[in-house]
Amino acid sequence: MGKLTVTTFVTLDGVMQAPGGPEEDPSGGFEYGGWQAPYGDEETGEFILDVFGRAEAFLLGRRTYEIFAGYWPQHDDPANPVASRLNRLPKYVATASLKEPAEWEATTFVDGEHLQSEIVRIKDAMAGELQVWGSGALAQWLLARDLVEELNLLVYPVFLGGGTQALPDRRPADGLRGADLAHHGVGHLDPHLPPVGPRHVRHGRRLAPAGPEGPAPRPESGAAKGSPGQDRVR
Repeated sequence: MGKLTVTTFVTLDGVMQAPGGPEEDPSGGFEYGGWQAPYGDEETGEFILDVFGRAEAFLLGRRTYEIFAGYWPQHDDPANPVASRLNRLPKYVATASLKEPAEWEATTFVDGEHLQSEIVRIKDAMAGELQVWGSGALAQWLLARDLVEELNLLVYPVFLGGGTQALPDRRPADGLRGADLAHHGVGHLDPHLPPVGPRHVRHGRRLAPAGPEGPAPRPESGAAKGSPGQDRVR
């Protein structure tokens, strides 16, 4: 069975909105789009490529899908792991407004009524990761239903004071356990956080069952620049 993972880029005060550019998501009067740009580095690029290397399919929200679909089909490169996987692997899009047929190959639209059962069906048929990138509303919907098996949070040394939160409805009692923590030179962190539950999680690079000891301290919680196409991963 496959694993559902979420990767997102987030500030120290928990904002995930519009990391890549000012026009990405100005909803709610958000004026800080592109906050991630000054912090790209080679190590972050390597981390993102490693995550993409584990993808077997993608699950995306409508907004993130439209950003990707407007860029990646025109920038295809079989030698680029990000471009090659996004353009060729199956993509499932949670949407009630977009209708088939999709212009981007290997894309399937799934409405909310059937989303949870479709996720179960997809995971049952695969061995790798079903990956969510960005897709804030979708990620929160998945977390609220305990469907996320691993979070990859790239945390940047930025305080914005407002914007869409990555985990606005998560309470400390829900609990996450840290599996790995990487610290890069630009000052951001990449925690991998499997939710506590009846499953095995990576802890300190070893497999250990999630135990009954209760939730870990709540981390600050969503996308980066520095590798090919990295600024388009959001």
